[in-house]
Amino acid sequence: MPPTPADPPAVTARLLERAVAGLAPVLPLLQEVGALFAAAGHELALVGGPVRDAFLGRPAVDLDLTTDAEPDRVLELTRRWADAHWDVGRAFGTIGLRKGHDHLEITTYRTDEYDRTSRKPQVRFGTSLEEDLVRRDFTVNAMALRLPQLEFVDLHGGLEDLAGRVLRTPATATESFADDPLRMMRAARFAAQLGLRVGTEVRAAMTERAPTITMVSAERVRDELSKLLLTAQPREGLRLLVDTGLAAHVLPELPALQLEVDEHHRHKDVYEHSLTVLDQAIALEGPRRVVGVEAPLEVRGPDLVLRLAALLHDIGKPATRRFEDGGGVSFHHHELVGAKLSAKRLTALRYDKETVKAVSRLVELHLRFHGYGGGEWTDSAVRRYVTDAGPLLAHLHLLTRSDSTTRNARKAARLARTYDDLEARIERLQAQEELAAVRPELDGHEISRVLGIPPGREVGEAYRFLLALRLDEGVLGEDVARERLLAWWAARSG
Repeated sequence: MPPTPADPPAVTARLLERAVAGLAPVLPLLQEVGALFAAAGHELALVGGPVRDAFLGRPAVDLDLTTDAEPDRVLELTRRWADAHWDVGRAFGTIGLRKGHDHLEITTYRTDEYDRTSRKPQVRFGTSLEEDLVRRDFTVNAMALRLPQLEFVDLHGGLEDLAGRVLRTPATATESFADDPLRMMRAARFAAQLGLRVGTEVRAAMTERAPTITMVSAERVRDELSKLLLTAQPREGLRLLVDTGLAAHVLPELPALQLEVDEHHRHKDVYEHSLTVLDQAIALEGPRRVVGVEAPLEVRGPDLVLRLAALLHDIGKPATRRFEDGGGVSFHHHELVGAKLSAKRLTALRYDKETVKAVSRLVELHLRFHGYGGGEWTDSAVRRYVTDAGPLLAHLHLLTRSDSTTRNARKAARLARTYDDLEARIERLQAQEELAAVRPELDGHEISRVLGIPPGREVGEAYRFLLALRLDEGVLGEDVARERLLAWWAARSG
């Protein structure tokens, strides 16, 4: 848990104790590589995320270090010491190493300068730890530990900010965000991930400079948005993006959900509803229990597809809202419109095709369950539900359950019981028919042979006929399927 703002000196002391304990497993390694650089006349320091996370009691996955040695010299010094090297970040001054089970990245001191009309920094190597730290995004990421002597360096009050749970920048926020606009999105991520309050100056600069996020490549924006969504509680970070105007440029469909509430309050706040659905979807990730189902389908968290679908499931509502006679409000076919909008936005953000396809399909299907009523679906309808969901069935289960945000406890319990019943029916049908692999009794080759036609469009039509038959009537057996196929073909040909 992040520290509380109460009693800063005591909190700071506890943070120091926690950092020492957290770094204990890797301190011998760090001091060893630090001594290696010191013997060669170079500086080396652990910096940024690993230092911050040590104070928070979070495990350090990768060890980020910084040095005055340039990349070629880093390779020269570590060639025999490390078990493996990689230099994909060499152009930015970074050399990657593996020593045993630990991964290290050593980056030469930098004083990046950004061409503020482009998207890329002009990397220039620096000469001191002090100038390297001042270029970093936030004070909590501008703390360092000199090696091998283990001297703590905190020139910008990062530890105090961590104790006070506030996010500030080493330089002025306006200057920092002008250097790299993506830092504004990182502020939202760190607010969510670390439970930090964004400082007044930082929030003001985010609001002022929000339009400059369009200078950043879609890929970098996508990666930062994904990192935010994959935090334990992304809600406050998303809210910060909306409140500062950043979301209007990177995910405009989200603030568009803030539909004005009419005087009669005839519809929900779709924006708040969507954030709540996201919270509830996250809570359902992982193992769960369903009445009448031995082993419910599980979505292991954090799951990006589920979280994107939960956030975007209602983005078709603004375009489909209609005020009906008698005072009602409708959003007819918003799931179909939303599926198209989801695909368009995720494609613009350069998400991969599989993610785009999966999220848009879930958005399209998220209302399907509401036709189930009190369990009136036939077995045929249940089969179609499973077949249409395909490999996304587990995700659809969670998205549908999460979409219930009613404050009426009785209604919420009824919906949960009804979905329990649907999952139990699916399990029974799967056990009876191996529903997860539903297919006609005859494959394409057999259809060609029975009808005496070559592979092509007509075989595809025949296959779809048999699949619909299979979904409607269950297992028929090959002989009956063959007879029905011939009857269909004769009627079609006649």
